[in-house]
Amino acid sequence: MTPRPLSLDVAATGHPAAAPELAAEAERRGLDRFAISETTHDPFLQLMRVAERTERIELATGVAIAFARTPMALAYQAWGLHEACGGRAVIGLGSQVKPHVVRRFGMPWDRPAARMREYVAAVRAIWHSWQTGERLAFRGEFYTHTLMTPAFAPGPVAPGAPPILLAGVGPLMTEAAGAVADGLICHPFTSVAHLRGAVLPRVRAARAKAEAEKASWTGRPFQVVGNVLTATGRTEEELAANRRGVAERIAFYASTPAYRAVLDAHGWGELHEQLHRMSVRGRWAEMAELIDGEVFDAFAVAGEPAAVARELHRRYAGLVDRLSVSGPEQADPGPLLDVLAELRSIQQN
Repeated sequence: MTPRPLSLDVAATGHPAAAPELAAEAERRGLDRFAISETTHDPFLQLMRVAERTERIELATGVAIAFARTPMALAYQAWGLHEACGGRAVIGLGSQVKPHVVRRFGMPWDRPAARMREYVAAVRAIWHSWQTGERLAFRGEFYTHTLMTPAFAPGPVAPGAPPILLAGVGPLMTEAAGAVADGLICHPFTSVAHLRGAVLPRVRAARAKAEAEKASWTGRPFQVVGNVLTATGRTEEELAANRRGVAERIAFYASTPAYRAVLDAHGWGELHEQLHRMSVRGRWAEMAELIDGEVFDAFAVAGEPAAVARELHRRYAGLVDRLSVSGPEQADPGPLLDVLAELRSIQQN
């Protein structure tokens, strides 16, 4: 059976000032979703600017850091974006890791998967109150939201509440995505083998349980977003520079203790140990040298745009519902758009 065509998304790179034009170009090329992650800038602020330059393409946080905000704060930001773009918002949430949540954002961290499940439920309860006018009465273990007067309620949005997607790597958070969200955003540091063998079976089992229990949010189809590191370019020099940039990102992820299980699944646990020691000593520039061709190819795709498109289709068609490609920060996004255009052509032929 021919797999269903992949929906095609592009992730923003570079300075926020370039995001509106990049999104407009993605829309002109017929792409399906434009995503901005929370790194150096607030994604909601950036996407509000993008909303003014686009009309059709979906606008996603890919991801926003949930635990940096209360559910109420997130609910307002997301609802405002959804209103501003005419119902095109998609809210991707991630937990981040403990040091960032506690030491950078100054927020609590404990039992992140359980907290995330409740976080999503709280946001949905707030949105339901705004959409229907019903009293807000959410009481949980981590969050309580019981006050919403008319003066502070934004009121309904015609398309209804936006979908919530969760990013996850480990078993508890990926299971949470299947249990309570409208989709899973696969981490870029996820190989096809790990995705197929460990992540998707767990996610689909959790989703099937939610559907069997007739959970209200399961009326929407569940979506799995493949998020793929991509090194491409229109010249040999550009390709080489972007390959180096992607190797640096792989090294960064591989040095992070929270992601070690992915390496362990491939028998590369010792690589994590080496990279983690180097990261603690601040030897960031040297770490990419440890990413050999086998490790690189497990987590990324490299080549000229047409070749990358063919490889992405081979790996991911029929495995995920959507494909998002991203390259190194500050890289020219044009070749990534070329990759997605080539991929769309492959699917149409």
